[in-house]
Amino acid sequence: MTANASARAIKPELLRTYTEDFNKDRANLIAADAAVSAGVLKAATDYRGVRALPRDFSIELKQGSITNQERSGRCWMFASLNTLRYELMHRWNLEDFEFSETYLFFWDAMEKSNTYLENVLRTLDEATDSRLFEAINESPADDGGWWQMFAALVNKYGLVPKSAYPESENSRNSDDFKQYLNSKLREFVAELRRRSAAGASEDELRALKDEYMGTVYRICAVALGEPPEKFDFFARPKDDDEDKKGEARKCKAEADADGKAESCKCGESCKCEGKSDAKACKCDKDKSDKPKTGKDERPQIREIGITPLEFYKKYVPVDVNDFVTLANAPLKNRPFNQRYRIRFSANVAEAGDMEFVNVPLDVFKKAALDQLTAGHPIWFACDCTQFALRKDGFFDQSVVRVDQLFGTEFTGDKAHGLEYGDSPSNHAMTFTGVNLDEDGKPNRWKVENSWGKDAGKDGYYVMSDAWFDRYVTELIIRKEYLDDATRALLTTEPVELDPWQPLTRRCR
Repeated sequence: MTANASARAIKPELLRTYTEDFNKDRANLIAADAAVSAGVLKAATDYRGVRALPRDFSIELKQGSITNQERSGRCWMFASLNTLRYELMHRWNLEDFEFSETYLFFWDAMEKSNTYLENVLRTLDEATDSRLFEAINESPADDGGWWQMFAALVNKYGLVPKSAYPESENSRNSDDFKQYLNSKLREFVAELRRRSAAGASEDELRALKDEYMGTVYRICAVALGEPPEKFDFFARPKDDDEDKKGEARKCKAEADADGKAESCKCGESCKCEGKSDAKACKCDKDKSDKPKTGKDERPQIREIGITPLEFYKKYVPVDVNDFVTLANAPLKNRPFNQRYRIRFSANVAEAGDMEFVNVPLDVFKKAALDQLTAGHPIWFACDCTQFALRKDGFFDQSVVRVDQLFGTEFTGDKAHGLEYGDSPSNHAMTFTGVNLDEDGKPNRWKVENSWGKDAGKDGYYVMSDAWFDRYVTELIIRKEYLDDATRALLTTEPVELDPWQPLTRRCR
């Protein structure tokens, strides 16, 4: 062994010191017993941290049933659809609703394939080992994405309810489908580059690309089934009378308990006079003298042969283009109060690349609070792996005390996590609540996830405000909740970023 090689090696005498020091400390032995038996996260869970994050919130939105992306990388799509279904449900007074995620998944695979081939045609002079080509070629039609990819798909293809295009085995578990789609796309790219080197014209190459897209369509249709061009839609709004009857029953129960008359929210006064002869509220009486049957008499929403674009424009009460991506990336080479655009980041070729406005944390958080307070959920992106308990539903460094378990502090800040690739955004979810302390400051956030009801507490997570500050990097905010200074940035010329720079990893 050379002197240089010896200097680089782990020295035996140091190993002996390490093991002696480890075994001298009783805390190390207890930590090892716990971690080896239960795993790092369970061994590091701090019950005091758990108790400090109760699951009640001063501002909370009523959402539909929890959704489940299963074994696919569609979190960005689920989070996006969850924000829109909330608006649809409350506009049309529906008890529950879910959009078809598979519908957009089909068109996303088609559009990403087309954009990948187009990006290769734009960069035919790049060597295959160049950094740009490697970034383009890394994952041609993978599952991941951002809000702006979602908006581009909705603008072009519209939306459908889940009943019109339900899940399939390959949307639930997408690895095999995407593996062979990507393999075929790379074969196409190799042939396009070969023909270009042999002198083929741009028109000839694009004609070949169009032919290749026929194969892409066949692969997607076999794996997922063809998407509907038109469909029928049926729904029943909630019965408001039932809500009023529920209030009446609550009112009567309160009167029974204390003998006091209460006022019903339905607008009728209770005729409760005491425990012994308390009467039901007037609003609890059936307004009709008709005999009751088992027939569902609620009004109906019924559409026959509606197109996906027609459905989106008629039933979704928000425009996907009225949202802006705010980032909080405290990097020296990403000055705040600047608009940025990431090259080669589109899924729909003609829609343009992803953009965001980088703002300080106080502006970032105020926009989130204003939107939630106004009663609207928020799409957000974060690194969901850091100091997180997936099964129990916590995002908090005071809950996952790996610092105590391993006997070392984790001191990296947000800038470090982004610059060194330790905590880039990798998952999108939805904020549906926040708790404000006595000073009106947030101390915990309610998170709707898309991992099914068995992950977290019935599908929901609680996030500490400190974790928000450290690991939440992107918010999708309605323009009306931006401050004037941030809104003005939307008309400025964006700074262009390369596709491998921080904040560009697609959420899965």
